[in-house]
Amino acid sequence: MQNYDPSVFIAVLQEILGGFFWPLVAFVILGALAFFYVLIRDRGLVSARFIWSELVGLLGGVFAIWFTFAITSSGFADIGGPIDWVLLIVLFVLGAIGGTIVTYVILGLLSARKRAA
Repeated sequence: MQNYDPSVFIAVLQEILGGFFWPLVAFVILGALAFFYVLIRDRGLVSARFIWSELVGLLGGVFAIWFTFAITSSGFADIGGPIDWVLLIVLFVLGAIGGTIVTYVILGLLSARKRAA
């Protein structure tokens, strides 16, 4: 591949994820908007909430790996070369980041409800 073409990566991700691709894209966009809303509303990160979110985010990394193995027909026995391990690490990190953001947003929205009551 001599030229960088983002549409190729989108096509490959659509092939891998199937019907999960566009809902996952929408979830990521809505999650990012909700995260920025909570950040702006709270005027920054709340450290205690962020620490708890990071701990729960580790489960997001495990979920990302499980989800990938669930929607593809592969498992840990199919991991062969170094690139497979790199991909596995990237999946875990992205899942952990996503889990952290989702948890932070949920905790932020729940704490706003407690303050209003």
